[in-house]
Amino acid sequence: MDNYQIAENFTLLSKLMDIHGENSFKAKTYAIAAYHIENLTEQLSNTPVEKIPVIKGIGDSTGKKIIELLETGELKILQEIINKTPAGVIEMLNIKGIGPKKIHTIWKEMEIESIGELLYACQENRLKLYKGFGEKTQQNIIETIEYYLHNQGSYLYPQVEAVVPQVTAYLEKLFGAANVALTGAFKRQLEIIDELEYVTNTTNEAAKPKFVSANPPELLEEKPGSLLYKLLNGLRLRLYTGTDNFKKRAFITSGSNEFAEAFEKQFPAIDYDKDDTSIFEQAKLHYIPACARETAAVIEKAKTTAIPTLIQPADIKGIIHSHSNWSDGSYTLEEMAKAAKEKGFEYLVISDHSKSAFYAQGLTEERIAAQQQYVNELNDKLTGFKIFKSIECDILNDGSLDYTNTILSTFDLVIVSVHSNLKMSEEKAMMRLLNAIENPYTTILGHMTGRLLLSRKGYPVDHKKIIDACAANHVAIELNAHPSRLDIDWRHIDYALEKNVLISIDPDAHTIEGFDDIKYGVLAAQKAMVTKEQNLSSFGVKEFESYLEKVRRLKGIK
Repeated sequence: MDNYQIAENFTLLSKLMDIHGENSFKAKTYAIAAYHIENLTEQLSNTPVEKIPVIKGIGDSTGKKIIELLETGELKILQEIINKTPAGVIEMLNIKGIGPKKIHTIWKEMEIESIGELLYACQENRLKLYKGFGEKTQQNIIETIEYYLHNQGSYLYPQVEAVVPQVTAYLEKLFGAANVALTGAFKRQLEIIDELEYVTNTTNEAAKPKFVSANPPELLEEKPGSLLYKLLNGLRLRLYTGTDNFKKRAFITSGSNEFAEAFEKQFPAIDYDKDDTSIFEQAKLHYIPACARETAAVIEKAKTTAIPTLIQPADIKGIIHSHSNWSDGSYTLEEMAKAAKEKGFEYLVISDHSKSAFYAQGLTEERIAAQQQYVNELNDKLTGFKIFKSIECDILNDGSLDYTNTILSTFDLVIVSVHSNLKMSEEKAMMRLLNAIENPYTTILGHMTGRLLLSRKGYPVDHKKIIDACAANHVAIELNAHPSRLDIDWRHIDYALEKNVLISIDPDAHTIEGFDDIKYGVLAAQKAMVTKEQNLSSFGVKEFESYLEKVRRLKGIK
């Protein structure tokens, strides 16, 4: 059991105690312990048991419970409180905007024990009758629950990616490798996967007996030409069945419904018994990679224009947007830099949080000066590698930035992002973003909408107006590569490219392992047909330095 799992146990215990209205001091103690455990640099599993209680923020009582977890894999006090809490009440913790104390009211005073009941109560206007639940809160809960329910059974791309090799191997064992082809949303590199899809060369009747086992997947749906199963991990598996036109079915299902319908309508006489390259040649189209087979418009474009050479993970030359333990990162700045160098990157842009992000140990002006001096010292030590001084600067409520321009001028570049008061109207969001973009020291607009896939929708923005403002103010737009963000959405990138706005594929790395998230940003960028020339983090160190100098000159700043 690692530190994150241990911390999750104490976080849940703290929240459930608050839901039950139990000792608030103890609940807070467990929450504080969870925070400290999550931020430890050494694994508790590798720590001598006698040293655990003396770790800062833990103490004797919590230390004993940590040892219990390490030795048994369970926490008795947590299991007891889970057993006396309705499952639906625990599930409410997944609903953003209602914390444990509000859930206590919902459960104990309103006698609501499930998310479905809660949604119904909101629709009946019952919540606003209770203290702490105004009309705005009620509407926010409705929207959040509807979004949550809509996404049940959906998975982020990396979650599905982790099981694809096992599922593929299993199906190939059942039906033969030549009779199975991966297709659908995963092949198109969509950021959210509802079903993992395969084309098979078998019938429904022949396929179903193959899945008889000690723990068979659940058959959810059977239609002519397809079977839908639910695997033990909850992922839905779609098998397209049939014994003819295997290659045609593999090609057609590799595109969205819109793409497939348009292609079949325009090219009814295609011989699909070939590879994809031949299929496009017969249609007199430039080759369209699977990741781009989303719209009918891409077919029209391919009639006259070749798809460019798409960006690849190896094209990323530097890590832009990273956090060290100066704020909420897990590693020292030197460790981050050395790891980036070892992975073959030419530079690291260190962009710890700004002072308003107090919860993340945001940097005061004094700490900025100290960090920048430290960067100078590290750059003197490191050869063939450079650390750039940056900050992820909070965009405040009025759109101003977290520091004066005098402070901002000390950085090599500035990434600006919204982290607070995320529930806002489009008008408010646009005001904040546009004001921040117009600041002459803004270099990159970070995670444009603040979305968290499958968890938080993000605030509403007019993407075209934001992109136009970035073009006018020489601001690059981040494609935050964290698989829970992937923000800017790839669907809006084509307009940015049209306006010659650079995309910056950045991992927002809080750990060394987080550098690897670059891959998911690249996969999303490929869907928008981004080339390495259109991506800022593909610039080598000299080209990156020249770019920063050029932008400062265009903005009229030194």
